Amino acid sequence: MIRRDMAEVLRIERESFEYHWTEEDFLCCLRQRNCIGMVAEVDGQVVGFMIYELHKTRLHILNFAVADDFRRQAIGGQMIEKLVSKLSQQRRKEITLEVRETNLPAQLFFQNSDFVAVGVLRDHYEDSAEDAYVMKYRLDPEDAMYNFAPHNRIAKYEKLADGLHEES
Repeated sequence: MIRRDMAEVLRIERESFEYHWTEEDFLCCLRQRNCIGMVAEVDGQVVGFMIYELHKTRLHILNFAVADDFRRQAIGGQMIEKLVSKLSQQRRKEITLEVRETNLPAQLFFQNSDFVAVGVLRDHYEDSAEDAYVMKYRLDPEDAMYNFAPHNRIAKYEKLADGLHEES
């Protein structure tokens, strides 16, 4: 993302969100050393953007949108793939983001991109009383925390007891 992309980015932002970022919001964010802006272009026209932060062990998506006329054409998916390609086994292993509870299309998009809802932030947004779902993509989905499944300790002891009864 470069300065001349800002007009198109702001247009996409306004058409995509009821509570949208201002130009100052974008500039303030992009002035930070760990904040990166990415755009998707079709024939030289900006049709999507993503703002994300670099952290020690993860990437965090702050803002992401694709222009109305270009949705459902795999542009968002390609942007996510590009971000996933920046992950590594040695350092950054996950991507996190928050999505409004009322933004079902975004929730479904990220779910289809292998993100999992891992938490809820109550009253997260300053502009409304909405909650946010925390979603996470893990480079290694075999991670025990990511695929948490409770186990039944009582059943384990029942099997052990059954085994003792059979031996008698």
